[in-house]
Amino acid sequence: MANSKIIKNITGENKAALIIFILMGLLPIFVSGYIIFILPQYMLFGLLAVSLCILWGYSGIISFGQAAFFAIGAYTMGIVIREGGAINTAYIGIVCGALLSGIVALIVGYFLFSVKVRSTYFVLATLALSIIVEQLAKSQKDITGGWNGLFVDRITLTVGPFIEFSLFNDIPMYYFVFFITLLSFILIKWLMASKFGKILIGIRENEDRISALGYDTSFYKTMIFAISGLLAGLAGTIYGTHAGFVDPSLARVLFSTEVIVWVAIGGRNSLIGSLAGGILVASLSNYLNSVTPEYWQLIIGVIFIVVIILFRGGLAGGVEKTYEKFFR
Repeated sequence: MANSKIIKNITGENKAALIIFILMGLLPIFVSGYIIFILPQYMLFGLLAVSLCILWGYSGIISFGQAAFFAIGAYTMGIVIREGGAINTAYIGIVCGALLSGIVALIVGYFLFSVKVRSTYFVLATLALSIIVEQLAKSQKDITGGWNGLFVDRITLTVGPFIEFSLFNDIPMYYFVFFITLLSFILIKWLMASKFGKILIGIRENEDRISALGYDTSFYKTMIFAISGLLAGLAGTIYGTHAGFVDPSLARVLFSTEVIVWVAIGGRNSLIGSLAGGILVASLSNYLNSVTPEYWQLIIGVIFIVVIILFRGGLAGGVEKTYEKFFR
């Protein structure tokens, strides 16, 4: 009886998250080959989508700079490993890449939000940020490899002086990415359910009222932008070592636009919807590009329009309404 009550009290979104993570955790038992190799990349794209979700969905702040933070993380990982070796610098690369992305977001957010910049100009500023990072990646050839990009070795994690956990094979890499995605999702879920997250929702709904209640809205917007940048940078660091190669295209505005499409289709007000949107739409885009390279963007565009018209909250909103209609 107690267990059944607990299950009933779990929200539809949390049930969906539980099912998705269980399926992803068990997938390598039943599937092998290319899917196990490529799915970690899509999980990282899903994490990148979550980094936008906490900005756009929870705070009402849309950003075209997520690709910039993702690229900063990826390049930082590559440079650290190149200079120090894959084994001894694995943790340093991950931490430095995530922190550097978060610090850049913190600085940019502070200067923009402290002067109460309007949302339109904030979008333009994040657009400029992606362009700047892309140009730096192209121009600083001695550091980033320029147009040729940068090769990144797969890392080996060390636990104590004797234990090494190599990520050179696909299964260990899969579960490492799965663990990072799961842990990040749980932490972000907890943060958004806290007082901090509730204030962000209040800012999204009525910023003037939240300010009248005595909250410094600029501080909260700056902090969530920094956290968003840190999360995108974390995804980028692991993407770099998983893909084995990073190049300036990671920072392109087009990539940031793709992230917005993922979140819009998945559901910008849902963390699990955004995560699933990043995984599903990115994998669908890759498949369509291999089947019909001339029209895959058109197909994704049509899917985007249809979902926006039919489901106000994206696919997650549609699933939630269906769940409430038939199971409650």
